[in-house]
This record gives sequence, structure tokens and C-alpha cells, in this order.
Amino acid sequence: MEQKQLLSIILPAYNEQDNIVHTFTVISSLLSAKSIPFEILFVDDGSYDLTYQQIQTLSTEHPEVKGISFSRNFGKESAIFAGLEAASGDCCLIMDCDLQHPAEIIPEMYRLWQDGYEVVEGIKTSRGKESKLHTLCAGTFYRIISKATGVDMSKASDFKLLDRKAVDALLAMPERAPFFRALSSWIGFKTVSVPFAVQERTAGTSKWSVWKLIKYAIQNITSFSGAPLQFVTLMGWIMFVSSIALGIQSLYRYFTGTALEGFTTVILLQLIIGSVLMISLGIIGHYISRIYDEIKARPRYLINKRCGF
Repeated sequence: MEQKQLLSIILPAYNEQDNIVHTFTVISSLLSAKSIPFEILFVDDGSYDLTYQQIQTLSTEHPEVKGISFSRNFGKESAIFAGLEAASGDCCLIMDCDLQHPAEIIPEMYRLWQDGYEVVEGIKTSRGKESKLHTLCAGTFYRIISKATGVDMSKASDFKLLDRKAVDALLAMPERAPFFRALSSWIGFKTVSVPFAVQERTAGTSKWSVWKLIKYAIQNITSFSGAPLQFVTLMGWIMFVSSIALGIQSLYRYFTGTALEGFTTVILLQLIIGSVLMISLGIIGHYISRIYDEIKARPRYLINKRCGF
């Protein structure tokens, strides 16, 4: 009988002390019952509660548990890539530590990988009990990023199982601020989708505020696409066409003797042009800032502690 290959499960965790033990119990019981060899790698993203202590305790009791702790909060994307770099499995699965990504479909994702699929992507059929504002912000972000990148991400998630080839392809990318959800679609490979409904958290609360989601959206759109820069060109052409129309109108009124002083029109044009210029400079400045960050080439994260390795 062919020996099953190792599955690495990567769980980014930020202030999840109440979920660590429960999440491990659920996943380990499920995979052990299916005789799937596994390791569970928790990545503590600079938590200020007892998250890492919980991970450390588990790693001393269970050899399949490994833990990494960052020196500070570097963000979920960094935690995902740290987990991918530390994982030793033939395939890697990324999921939320709060079990909003249902563990019950992990065996199905693993089976699809054994059937030859190199990327098994979890696709949301529902977003769970989110506030209307959160749903609106998320929907707007994914519409923008889908248009900007040409990849449909309306139902995408970080809940993915990746073959070692796909993992190596992601780790070969040198970006300082990678967008995992988009990059894992961009790399291609043989892909299949698995639907799932977002589950309720068993403990704790979401760490994503509206402001954090806005910052996350801006960072990921600009890190993965240059589309916002085209906004500058578009607004330039709009203002150019408008100026031609207003110029023709002004000359017509001048030669027909119906020209007015137009003080209000001048003020409005100055406000509009000034706003467009400042927005354009802001977008260009943001991209220059991103270039500056890439040139500095600082590491994506700094590891403070490890356990279980």
C-alpha cells in the first residue's frame, strides 16, 4: 500500500490564546481518524496575550506541533509566508486559526491533491455573520482587485492547499509585501475549487476593523497591480477633453459677444483640477513609497522564538 505523504497545516495566529488548543484538537482528531500524516505549524504574529505560551505547551506534548513567534506584529501575509518557509510537508494547507475555515473539508482537499491537483482552493459560498459595512467593504475591495488583476477573486480566500511545487514558486518571489491570495492564483498550476461556508468563531473576536481592511486593501492592490496609476492617466484625459469643450464654448461666447465674467466657473475648475492633481500626486507618491520599501529589501518578518523543530 502506498504511503501517504505529509500534510503541513499552517495557522497564522494573532491574539488567539482561546483557540489554540481547541483548533489543534479538532484538526488532529480529524486527520488521525483519516490516517493522514500531518504537522501543524502555528505562526504567532506578535500576539500580546498567551498565544505563544499555548503553542509552546502543545509542542512539548505533541511532536507534530511546531511554533514560530515573530518579534512583533508583521501581518497575516508575513505569517503565511513564514509558515510556508518552515513547513516540511509534501503539500501545505493554510487556514484560519479560529476555524472559520471548516476543518471538515481538509480530507477532501487532501484527496484532490492526491488525485493530481496542485492548488486546491477554498471558495466561499457565504461570508458568515458579518456586519453590512464589513460585507460592503469586502465586496468593494474584491471587485476592485479583480478588475485590477484580471483574476476573479470575488469568492477567494486564504483557505488553500498547495503542492510543494506551488509553495516553492511562491517562496521564489522576492516581494517585500506579497499578497498571498492573489499570488497563489497568479502562479497557475492545476487548480480545483472546493466550496465552503464561513463558520462562526468558537472563541474571541475578529481582529479586522474597517480601517484595517481599508489599509489591507490599499496595500494589496498597489503591491499586486499598477492599475491605480492608470487612474492618473484617465483623469488627465478627462480633464483634457473637458478643457477642449470649455475652450470651444468660451471662444464661441467671446466671438458672439455673449461672454460672461465666469468667476464661479473659474473657481470650480481650479478646485476640480487641484483635487485631481493632488489625488494623482498621492497615488504616484504611494507607489514611490512602495518602490522605496522594495529597494531597502528588509526581511518580511523577524522570528523571535521557535518551538517543536
